[in-house]
Amino acid sequence: MPFLIAAVVLVGLLCVLDLILSLGVVKRLREHTEMLNNLNGRASIGAGEEVGTFTAVTVDGLPVSRDLLTDETLVGFFSPGCPACKEQLPKFVEFARSMPGGRDRVLAAVVGDVQRTTDMVAMLNPVAHVVAEPAQGGAVGGAFQVAAFPSVLKVAANDSGRPVVTAARVDLDRRPSPAV
Repeated sequence: MPFLIAAVVLVGLLCVLDLILSLGVVKRLREHTEMLNNLNGRASIGAGEEVGTFTAVTVDGLPVSRDLLTDETLVGFFSPGCPACKEQLPKFVEFARSMPGGRDRVLAAVVGDVQRTTDMVAMLNPVAHVVAEPAQGGAVGGAFQVAAFPSVLKVAANDSGRPVVTAARVDLDRRPSPAV
């Protein structure tokens, strides 16, 4: 009988310990959710916002600037240190391949150390004008106020001819509709 009582007490203590650990995990998840909400859900500037001014040079040596974003343009930001970027990059490449206007309507910025971005640049360069930027202070990333990776947007000129974000999140699983 004393053995049975000890076993019941032990199981009870294990249940209490499990409950305490579960509450700790829930508290930690709430803290992480609050941290994510503090990002305001924005990975970059939002729909309807004007793109900031920038000038940059692609990895092919072509100059790019905000003034070239007149027609609908797909813009993507990727970083080699981001696991989600590695997952989304093939989808972005396929989506960009089917963009009306082809490579001229796709701009990609690869952010990070040049040696680590080589593979991403090689994947993106056939379908996009690619700009390689440092992790801090990149002209294109600054113009779009990129705060998270990957960020994929669509940009087009508004009625006054200024480039604005028309879609702050692009569903890469849906192919773009052909130009009319």
